Amino acid sequence: MKVTVVGAGNVGATCADVLAYREVANEIVLVDIKEGLAEGKSLDIWQKAPIDLYDARTIGATNDYSKSANSDVVVITSGLPRKPGMSRDDLIGTNAGIVKSVTENIIKYSPNAIIIVVSNPLDVMTYQAHLTSKLPRTKVFGMAGILDTARYRAFLAEALNVSPKDIQAMLLGGHGDTMVPLPRYTTVAGIPVTELIDKDKLNAILERTKVGGGELVKLMGTSAWYAPGSAAAQMVEAIVKDQRRVFPVCIRLDGEYGIKDCYLGVPVILGKNGIERVIELDLNSEERALMESSRKAVREVMDVLENLG
Repeated sequence: MKVTVVGAGNVGATCADVLAYREVANEIVLVDIKEGLAEGKSLDIWQKAPIDLYDARTIGATNDYSKSANSDVVVITSGLPRKPGMSRDDLIGTNAGIVKSVTENIIKYSPNAIIIVVSNPLDVMTYQAHLTSKLPRTKVFGMAGILDTARYRAFLAEALNVSPKDIQAMLLGGHGDTMVPLPRYTTVAGIPVTELIDKDKLNAILERTKVGGGELVKLMGTSAWYAPGSAAAQMVEAIVKDQRRVFPVCIRLDGEYGIKDCYLGVPVILGKNGIERVIELDLNSEERALMESSRKAVREVMDVLENLG
């Protein structure tokens, strides 16, 4: 099996490192536009193989997509962070151009690849990759929900003083402050979380989760990378190993949840064909209202992309 990660920055390099360490694929290719960056990071990952005892081979390339040929899965992490004075529209236009170019090169050399988008703004960059690739929606989707639920579960584990391994949770909707929390689908070793924590504390955790990315930017001056990179790697592993894991994933909805032509996070089964099935939960009226608010917010950003042409 062969996996390519486009973008050798912190998120992309972390994803490649996790994939190698877990021996998810025989060959992992890192591609970046910056001279020598992908080659250096892939060499560094390969040199720790004798220490961490794995066989996965990592290879780097500067803007040479021929080395990614015949990849089974491709992860796109490319894009620029929002800079001072840059409007949202500017960021969307810049990153959409990058994602479009990357996707064209992916399809040229790996026409049957499954594409996972990590670039921000996540929902609309998934839309761009889907438009460019012309692949079925089951083969082009975005990573957001796994990261958001991981943050939620980590905060819960800390508050309850329990292992994060025992916490299961689900979040829907857009990536960020329009996400739709589902406390009634949150359990600790099968116990509903509402039986273990009071409502005010749980709401505080949910609000912290919504701004989880911003909290890290304030602390470090840059975006997170360990958790996002690991989340993307977990999706790749589910596909390559046909694990049929149930994850929240950003996909174009085609009538599910009463929504059409909008990219939102919903639970799906991930396997060798990409998204094997979209799972439609029976939402209550409050959850449906939150989902509609999330749809409107994401659709606004999608409209920006469409108006930019």
